[in-house]
Amino acid sequence: MYRVFEALDELVAIVEEARGIPPTRSCVVPRGDVLDLLDDVREALPGELDDAQDVLDHRDKLVGDARSTAESTVTSANAQAEDTVETAREDADRLLADAKDQADRMVSEARSHAEQLVADAQALAASTVAEANREHEAVTGRARSEADRMIEAGKASYDRSVAEGTSEQQRLVAQTEVVQAAHAESARVIDGAHAESDRLRADCDLYVDSKLAEFEEFLSGTVRTVGRGRQQLRTGSGVPDYAADTARR
Repeated sequence: MYRVFEALDELVAIVEEARGIPPTRSCVVPRGDVLDLLDDVREALPGELDDAQDVLDHRDKLVGDARSTAESTVTSANAQAEDTVETAREDADRLLADAKDQADRMVSEARSHAEQLVADAQALAASTVAEANREHEAVTGRARSEADRMIEAGKASYDRSVAEGTSEQQRLVAQTEVVQAAHAESARVIDGAHAESDRLRADCDLYVDSKLAEFEEFLSGTVRTVGRGRQQLRTGSGVPDYAADTARR
């Protein structure tokens, strides 16, 4: 190893003492001496340096191979990641489209069902109102007929009582001792006729009022049933059983 440094010193000395070539920085050195010194340096270098150089060369090859493998792996991973992302995006788009189609279908079905429920409720309400109107007209007609009949009966009874009182009064007019009694009896009969007429009219009014109260209760029940149906329709619980509500009433 000492010979290496000695040969290097000699090479430095040769270069320093060499004749320069103006105007350049080059110089003329003895080729044979320089080559001999370089051979001495080569021979003086230990063999481990060649092995070390081989190791370094092998290391560079391994590093290059590793770099190439890493770059290939990264490229493959990037390509695979892009494929995965694209596949995931396509799957997401497909799932989103399917979900949107299903949501649209469900909304359409719900809208159709709601419209059908509203139509059924309106038809049922219209039928109930028509039935109530018919019942009202029938009850009112019966009440009016009954009232007219009772009024006519009261008038007939009143007229009959008045006629009987008048006849009795005329019969008793000639009898001076019973004139006062005749007047009293006539007044009593007339008052009774008036009372009977008032009673018959009151009975007629009471009958009409009771029938109208029954019809009012029926209409109130119908309105409550329609209101519950609308409330249940708005809350999505379906149309109530109007037949069952009517039966309970």
